[in-house]
Amino acid sequence: MIFDTHTHYNDEVFDGDREEVLKRIQAEGVGRVVDIGASMESTEAAVKLSEVYDFIYATAGVHPSDIDRLAEDDMERLKEIAGKEKVVAIGEIGLDYHYENIDKELQKRWFVRQLELAREVGLPVCIHSRDAAKDTLDIMQAAHSEEIGGVIHCFSYGWDMAKIYLNMGFYLGIGGVLTFKNARKLKEVVEKAPLERLVLETDAPYLAPEPYRGKRNASYYLKYVVDEIAAIKGITSKEVMQATWDNAVRLYRMGQ
Repeated sequence: MIFDTHTHYNDEVFDGDREEVLKRIQAEGVGRVVDIGASMESTEAAVKLSEVYDFIYATAGVHPSDIDRLAEDDMERLKEIAGKEKVVAIGEIGLDYHYENIDKELQKRWFVRQLELAREVGLPVCIHSRDAAKDTLDIMQAAHSEEIGGVIHCFSYGWDMAKIYLNMGFYLGIGGVLTFKNARKLKEVVEKAPLERLVLETDAPYLAPEPYRGKRNASYYLKYVVDEIAAIKGITSKEVMQATWDNAVRLYRMGQ
């Protein structure tokens, strides 16, 4: 069975066929999915999905691109949501410097605050870091995030950075980018990282693997990522599925 640790099935692009997609996911061997909060609204939507579908869990958090209207009252609401039975992490939170004219200091402020929230509620974190390697790491180290634990979602940096996060006890989220021809750095990370610290993710509807690159992503495409990890590691796809399932269960502190 496959465990997809990071999806956005609450996204409006699934509004037309969400139920059909989720049925196909289960039919094609995906046993668990974690739907990710990226704003206050999508956090609420992810929780609702988790309440409807047994195999879906949720996270609570606000993505760095959605922090403009955040207030401390929102942190209280996230704290309340984090107490729900099927909410398994705070995230996705972090820094995103990809676009111009962003308020980096505001992103940092809410990143720090949400790390504090994770510590308060005793949940792991799902970290988003895009074009912000140094600042992300500096903040996480200052916050002693190794005591919180979690996953670096859609890991996109090189082996030197991967080693630091692995030494901090974090998992690395591996998705469709691994199948891209130009993913040399990520392939090296997967080759060198212990299998016990890798988890599968789609980031659906984004980042579909080859041969569906550019299409809407979904959890049933993770088999291509599984096969790529197996080829890199020189093991079977079944071994990858079992190991990454066990890893995800540990990451999100679930029962088997």
